[in-house]
Amino acid sequence: MKQLKPVTTISGMMKATTFGLTVASGMILSGCESEPEGISPQQFTDALHKVMESDRAVYTKQVVNRLAKDEKVIKASEHFMDEKALPLPAQMFRFGAEMVASKTDEFSYSLQSLWPINKQNAPVTEVEKTGLKFISDNPGENYYSEEELGGQKYFTAVYPDIAVAPVCASCHNEHKDTPRSDFKVGDVMGGVVIRVPLGS
Repeated sequence: MKQLKPVTTISGMMKATTFGLTVASGMILSGCESEPEGISPQQFTDALHKVMESDRAVYTKQVVNRLAKDEKVIKASEHFMDEKALPLPAQMFRFGAEMVASKTDEFSYSLQSLWPINKQNAPVTEVEKTGLKFISDNPGENYYSEEELGGQKYFTAVYPDIAVAPVCASCHNEHKDTPRSDFKVGDVMGGVVIRVPLGS
């Protein structure tokens, strides 16, 4: 696993301040007498992932698991529009990623798996494949690397996507297209891949 040196800006994104993440996250610094050094791509992706992971867990536990599995008020379905149901957590995650992609090219993210129900969520690049294997074999750890795609260098981070509620495991285990049917709560089911373009 490659350790990367901190950089002052990420693809020009943090030019307004060398402590760009503070501004990006809406916090205000006070009492700083010396200029901060800036953040590394890893710090940036770690912060992004904390937000993604938290939002995903809240939707899964407080909406899907509670309403569909526990209280049985409404079901969750991949055909949610036709069936007037809740979108699956993976679909909500993808919708968010697509909306972000329509607004910025400063970073991108996706949900991938070595055992995808939807084949478009399978890893493609060597870094994605290696990263997903690493987080599966090393629970609780993240994977960081660099790769070049289409002549552009990227910092790529892969974070474990955990089955946080019973509905996660049961949905995957019971799906007709699943390549794996033995997931349990707490298992690594896939990974969140966050990619940040690196400046020259």
